[in-house]
Amino acid sequence: MNRYLLKTGIKEVEKVKNVVLIVAHPDDETLWAGGTILSHPFWNWFIICLCRKSDKERATKFYTALQVFKAEGIMGDLDDGPDQKPLDEKVMESAILDLLPSRNFDLIITHNPSGEYTRHIRHEEVSKSVIKLWDAGKITAKELWTFAYEDGNKKYFPLPVENANICRLLTSRIWLRKYSIMTETYGFEKSSWEAETTPRAEAFWQFTDPYDAKRWLVNNS
Repeated sequence: MNRYLLKTGIKEVEKVKNVVLIVAHPDDETLWAGGTILSHPFWNWFIICLCRKSDKERATKFYTALQVFKAEGIMGDLDDGPDQKPLDEKVMESAILDLLPSRNFDLIITHNPSGEYTRHIRHEEVSKSVIKLWDAGKITAKELWTFAYEDGNKKYFPLPVENANICRLLTSRIWLRKYSIMTETYGFEKSSWEAETTPRAEAFWQFTDPYDAKRWLVNNS
């Protein structure tokens, strides 16, 4: 039995979770966790995107994707220029806290400290800030998951880490819905990096203790 299902008599009813998914860009929520969102329609999803609020095209597509996911969410407008200038840690943490609808969740999902591919500094900064906020008690949650993907230092499209704590192959139906959000809602060409990347399995590193997550962050740094 799926560990996220509770058996009640003959029926199996999914336990409701309050989940916040914190990402850097519009489409990150779909690319790295879209199948998980679609697979858990009864969870209360709140998706925070920290960049591109002023990009009318991308912002419109993000909010359309939220409607498809039947999720709530909000956008920020952190600098996201092509030169990827590092942001001050306090600026990143403040931006996250300002966008949170509350400070208590069952589950937080965010980027990996080393990113999902080589490389995007905003992904790394978001992950590190979320982990530090959780460790400091400024966000509370029973669990934290970080995306678990790697691209062999640009040798191939990002792949899920098979030995991550959670690694699930998506059903064909779920993957096709996820793929349609990338190609139809966000409008990426089928030959684009984003469409080619769209993982058929989704993987996460899982933590239940903020101290362990912070220690993992420090060791990997």
